[in-house]
Amino acid sequence: MPRLSLFKPEKGNDYKFIDRQIAEMFAIGGTDLYLHKYIGVNTSAENATADQPHYDTLKETNIQDLLFLENRDRKYDSSIYSVRGIYNVQNLDFNLSQFGLFIDNDTIFMTVHINDWITSIGRKPISGDVFELPHLKDEFALNDYNVALPRYFVIEDVSRASEGFSITWYPHLYRLKLKKIVDSQQFADLLDKPAVDANGDPTNQTLRDILSTKAKELEINDAILSQAEADAPKSGYETQQFYTLAVDPANGKPIIQTVDSSTVDASTLGVDASAIHGRAVRSGYAGYLLGDGVPPNGVDFGHGIQFPTTAHTNDYFLRTDFMPNRLFRYDSTRWVKTEDAVRMTMTNNSTRQTLKTSFINNTTTNDIAGDAVPERQALSKALKPKADL
Repeated sequence: MPRLSLFKPEKGNDYKFIDRQIAEMFAIGGTDLYLHKYIGVNTSAENATADQPHYDTLKETNIQDLLFLENRDRKYDSSIYSVRGIYNVQNLDFNLSQFGLFIDNDTIFMTVHINDWITSIGRKPISGDVFELPHLKDEFALNDYNVALPRYFVIEDVSRASEGFSITWYPHLYRLKLKKIVDSQQFADLLDKPAVDANGDPTNQTLRDILSTKAKELEINDAILSQAEADAPKSGYETQQFYTLAVDPANGKPIIQTVDSSTVDASTLGVDASAIHGRAVRSGYAGYLLGDGVPPNGVDFGHGIQFPTTAHTNDYFLRTDFMPNRLFRYDSTRWVKTEDAVRMTMTNNSTRQTLKTSFINNTTTNDIAGDAVPERQALSKALKPKADL
């Protein structure tokens, strides 16, 4: 008599019986999932490079960017598939056990039946497939939309669910890790599709128009930047609102004015010491990013790419051919460096004379060997900046 064993090398009648019961459980107690099947990436021959090859056919296993291992221009099947899934609905709560606010349950872990999925879809679930959960539609949005707001989730990871292993030791369930999609380049093929109304008819709005928060977030970001530029127009510390410490030419130390405590006269404290001892030769303040290219006490100064032929003692001149611009003072014999204009606007533009705008963000090209070399053409195309969505 053969030895009794629940595990058998082949998937026999026991496996099929249990699998049918599990499939019936999903059919009765599961929820509908509208699947947008990921079928490959959009690649064109004219934009192909060594890191971004061209594929003649759409295939899920093709990789668009071999350098970053990304599929940014994803293509989805025009047909929508319906499958069943089960997951635990959770409240959206904040985790206060750490510093700050964290949302722990914004990820959905859903289980689907393996054989039903393969029969309906034709392949196993993969990262990039997008689900629409019809039971999570919001019919009462605050905006004046005539459609219900759908909810889309993308598969990030696929594994075999531990609870899906039966007594025969064979798996019956896939466990999917789902995250909400965002308005990004990866999902442009989906978000550019027209939204449908309650009757299923297409509207003049796209899914991006009713789901994306990009426009509002950009508006908020621009308002924050405008307020930040108004509050702190330049980097570093502002010292123009302070009185400049006058320096005694005899010893080079700041002049400290005091009055006798028995005969206090506040008017004596307002004496401009710089007027007594000539123009101030230094600001008297030390710190990080203090130089603004303006002489102490705001005295008049000239600027240009070369020093003037005639100058008087304690004249100031700003050399604009230095990066950053450098302020000099004439000490009756030579021009002495006073400070560098290191305080720059914080806006990320190309008008600032800093290494960030001229070297790190260098957009100029200087092709010595010419554009005839194929390797140089491929490198130039790969390094060409791409526009964001």
